[in-house]
Amino acid sequence: MSAAPPKIAVEGLQAYFRSSHVLHSVTTTIPALSVTAIIGPSGCGKSTFLRCLNRMHELTPGARIEGTIRLDGQDVHGRDVDPVSLRRRVGMVFQRPNPFPTMSIFDNVASGLRLNGMGGDHEVIVERCLRQAALWDEVKDRLKASPLSLSGGQQQRLCIARALAVEPEVLLMDEPASALDPIATAKIEDLIHELKASYTIAIVTHNMQQAARVSDQTAFFYMGDLIEVGPTEQIFTNPREQRTEDYVTGKFG
Repeated sequence: MSAAPPKIAVEGLQAYFRSSHVLHSVTTTIPALSVTAIIGPSGCGKSTFLRCLNRMHELTPGARIEGTIRLDGQDVHGRDVDPVSLRRRVGMVFQRPNPFPTMSIFDNVASGLRLNGMGGDHEVIVERCLRQAALWDEVKDRLKASPLSLSGGQQQRLCIARALAVEPEVLLMDEPASALDPIATAKIEDLIHELKASYTIAIVTHNMQQAARVSDQTAFFYMGDLIEVGPTEQIFTNPREQRTEDYVTGKFG
């Protein structure tokens, strides 16, 4: 039985910020309906790699890439690919919760539906997404309230619900729990486990324990290079590369 084709395939990816060469010829795949953790020390290119996957990297002045990124076999830089439509298919959750402060909790989730002209019963969709984000029971009686009335962990789950509302296929998470306390972090990790039944997830994290807990596959980046990628258990217990072992065992970071 042949393996299922990857959801995302990256080949020879080079990323630049003006004269700075951030990623060096990265080739890897992200399997469908799984969680891929992206680990490595600060400044090694993890977030840049993530932002390349939905073409957010190119929004930064002076940024450019070389190489190929394919989503379901289609080149995301093809002439017929609209970046806005791509970002709807490949959603993103950022390091710090960024709810829209002038909108209500309900309108935060519904905003993407309106922006994309999506039909359907918005009340039903908002409730479904808040339930998916394990937030419904906590906010169902105050949907018209400001998102700033929520805790940091609740705001982050609201941002996840907002990302889910436009029905993405892939969810990119850039250190989604780094600003949260341990209880809120545990809720985000539980949520990731539940979401991978329906979504392909790639998560950047500095937290080795978190990577080990939530991911099926782990990719280790160092100084712009992808050093090693493989099943998470193997990366953490029997890595092939000495630099990987040194990093996951805490010898540097």
